[in-house]
Amino acid sequence: MEYKDYYKTLGVDLKSGQKEIKKAYRKLARKCHPDVNQNDSEAAQKFSDLNEAYEVLSDPEKRRKYDQISSQWQNGGRPENFNRDRTQASSGQGHTYRTVDPKDFEGLFGTSGGYSDFFENLFGDKNHRPAGGDQQFHYDEPPQRGRDLEHPVQVSLTEAFNGTSRVLEWEDGRKIDVKIPRGVKSGSRVRIKGQGGSGTGKSDSGDLFLKVDVLPDIHFLRDNDDLKVTISVELFTMLLGGKFPVSGIDRTVNLDIPPETRNGRIFRLQKMGMPKMKYPDQRGDLYVTVETILPKNLTAGEKKLVEQWKAVRSDSGHI
Repeated sequence: MEYKDYYKTLGVDLKSGQKEIKKAYRKLARKCHPDVNQNDSEAAQKFSDLNEAYEVLSDPEKRRKYDQISSQWQNGGRPENFNRDRTQASSGQGHTYRTVDPKDFEGLFGTSGGYSDFFENLFGDKNHRPAGGDQQFHYDEPPQRGRDLEHPVQVSLTEAFNGTSRVLEWEDGRKIDVKIPRGVKSGSRVRIKGQGGSGTGKSDSGDLFLKVDVLPDIHFLRDNDDLKVTISVELFTMLLGGKFPVSGIDRTVNLDIPPETRNGRIFRLQKMGMPKMKYPDQRGDLYVTVETILPKNLTAGEKKLVEQWKAVRSDSGHI
């Protein structure tokens, strides 16, 4: 019967802690997992060996007992001479031994059919092996974190400004209420921890990522965290100056328009844009483009006044 070195199987040493053992097992188990290596008997054998080694070394009590057995085995002993109650007196007295029968070994680890001859002879009852005499592999899926999932979500610009929520419902009837933070942009990915695919073993579930799409707005054009808007201002205000109300996404302000403002001029209103996603207390700016409204349906008197104005401008050399 071949001796099984569980430490060598996992690539760890006698001093390795539980974290190192778990990390080594996960790394190797992923490579040898049957789902990755279908119809590969060699990988299946390695995977079975890994699970057997991890079952022993991940349990402090089982590991302690295995270390005692391993020491005796490698020193030429056999299971029936296992020194379970080994003691050594400080005065230099010899060792005491106790013979352990198969029932005692069964009590060490319990019976776990499908393991190696080494494991079953030491820690189990061979009568529990599968019928037919052929080695059959019995294993659980290795602990593995669940898959991350992605779900599309559409929000309006106003919702992106204020933050919002959505209720997502899965096919199995499960519902979750998710929060969408202020400042999200099209393409933003909002992480909902632990709401992705289920993990195997005792591993954590994956995360759910909401892929956000911000719908176009009829008033504002968004440029990263800035907003842009175009307003139409009457000719007289553009010429003589004055105040004109501008509606931002969350409040209205009076824009000071200087006399003789040119058509198409852009005004910057600081901190009237979108909140920054990572720093929602900070905001972008609002850029306001002003366009001149020309009077329509002029009366005869108005046309006469415009002609007079034109003549004055011409005489002064401005036209």
